Amino acid sequence: MNPSLRIEVHFDLICPWCLIGKRHLAAALQDFRRLRPDISVELVWKSRELLPGTPPAGLPYQAFYERRLGSRGAVAARRAQVQEAAAPAGIQFAFERIQVMPNTRSAHRLIALAKSECGPAGTAALIERLFTGYFLRGENIGDPKVLSRIAGEFGVGQARLADALAAPAGSDLDADLDAPDVSGVPYFVFNGRYPLSGAHPAETLLQMMQLATLEIPMVESVVV
Repeated sequence: MNPSLRIEVHFDLICPWCLIGKRHLAAALQDFRRLRPDISVELVWKSRELLPGTPPAGLPYQAFYERRLGSRGAVAARRAQVQEAAAPAGIQFAFERIQVMPNTRSAHRLIALAKSECGPAGTAALIERLFTGYFLRGENIGDPKVLSRIAGEFGVGQARLADALAAPAGSDLDADLDAPDVSGVPYFVFNGRYPLSGAHPAETLLQMMQLATLEIPMVESVVV
């Protein structure tokens, strides 16, 4: 049996660090597959809600962050920090386009539905589409109409999506969201034994992949 690598990726769609981490992961995977073509890789996307108490209709984006960080200047400083970190990943966030801080539960339910309808590659592409729709286009990914349009781009049935969005809290679609084991994202787990917290560079992620495919003792979490 060929060796394998399973990577769990815990994320939320309103987290810019998660998009940065996702792009670094893609770069690391490209290098890993070139170095170790004998190892099969499985990506498992684990949805998380950073702000589950956000109203279904969302909140005004700029006002939310000014209250959260204390001032308009603090918001600008934080965004500059994020933009600097995003540059090596080829990302230019369009924060000025975002009008709504969404509740992401419905978007995560769409992802859960896609896992059964679109397969692993389609699910990863959908997650990328939701991230870029929110952070680069300013789309309100908490709006059912926006989610319906995006779902159509990936062939997800509209009737099934409507049923998923209307499902009661605690349905199977919310299994990852309601799990209490991870509080901060992005959070990666390699082969179930090697955790890594934060939006690390591709080089660090590649090292963790290599470590996870060796028979050596477990290491402590790396936290940023």
